[in-house]
Amino acid sequence: MIVDKVRALAETKRTAMVKMLRDLIALGGDTGDEGARANRIREEMQLLGYDRTQIDGMGNVLGYIGNGARLVAFDGHIDTTGPGDMDRWTLDPKQGAQRDGYVFGRGASDQLGGLVAAVYAGSIMRELDLLQGVTLLVTGTVQEEDCDGGCWQYIVRESGIRPEFVLLTEPTDGKVVRGQRGRMDIKVTTRGLSAHGSAPDRGKNAIYLMAPILQDLEALNASLRGDSFLGPGSLAVSEIFFSSPSRNSVADSCSISIDRRLTLGESREVALAQVRELPSVARSGAEVEVYTYDHPSYKGYPLKQESFFPTWLMEESEPCVSAAARAYEAVFGAKTEVGKWIFSTNGVGIAGTFGIPCVGFGPGREAEAHAPDEKVAIDELVTAAALYALLPREYLAGSQ
Repeated sequence: MIVDKVRALAETKRTAMVKMLRDLIALGGDTGDEGARANRIREEMQLLGYDRTQIDGMGNVLGYIGNGARLVAFDGHIDTTGPGDMDRWTLDPKQGAQRDGYVFGRGASDQLGGLVAAVYAGSIMRELDLLQGVTLLVTGTVQEEDCDGGCWQYIVRESGIRPEFVLLTEPTDGKVVRGQRGRMDIKVTTRGLSAHGSAPDRGKNAIYLMAPILQDLEALNASLRGDSFLGPGSLAVSEIFFSSPSRNSVADSCSISIDRRLTLGESREVALAQVRELPSVARSGAEVEVYTYDHPSYKGYPLKQESFFPTWLMEESEPCVSAAARAYEAVFGAKTEVGKWIFSTNGVGIAGTFGIPCVGFGPGREAEAHAPDEKVAIDELVTAAALYALLPREYLAGSQ
């Protein structure tokens, strides 16, 4: 039975997958500095017999295996955040330590483990002749942590690549995922008038102007609409800045950053209007705008786009979603819960911008993303690789 063969072959890849994952963690790769990881992934693809590999003009790793007419893709981002407070870690986040059936380190779950499983799934598919009718593209993508989906703006627009569907290998807590809320980064700025701190009444304090806006934003968050599946939209004030001639002066400007999560039916325009129409914003004449992301990739590609990332949601009947559910049942012998991500993924670009169907399944726990002592179970690497290897076969069977 093919499922038994896939599971058995995936098990033989256990040690090699662990080594690759530990190597990637140890190499490091904060957003904008992913070059060493990209080269390591490409080397592994070549060793595993991928038909064609490249690092594109932005710095994404692309590996093709098979020569079928139907192109499907498995995506995993290779950049990671910093470790944060090192005192919160019990193991070095940069070592990729192996202990008690887990690999620890920054990126183990979010989301190098999923990318490693995807790379090895291609090898399993080749060895078991599961590539008939399919070309598999495995992408190790960059700059996702800062600009989700920006890498796929390059892949689709600059390279002209458009798969039939994309599997996102972010951590899913052991379930199949079919959507997520979108997000946008909003900036609000109040303008005041500086004066000497000994005579504050001569000026207009921009920080004081911001205070009622913060209260109105807290109330707005509590009133945001919901979706029966994705849940309500949300907003959080995440940063505050000011300018002042000196510590003994009245602040002449104050800005805040808002992390706005968008549920189904909420648009960019609606979210901006909600902030602009707050009474405190109107009274103060505050400026409300969307941030622009403008940072080059490690290869110097000038990634610049508005920091708006659309919501996306697939129906359970979408062929890639139902195929993933069948592959899950084959590997685990039980039906999966079909869920959603709380955080954001490259799906905002792939499905949200370009309308390419997406489905998610990945080793690890969503709650461990960006957290201390991040880890991934080695058993989950093995089962993820098996599920991935079966997915294109299930997809073709259900979409002919």
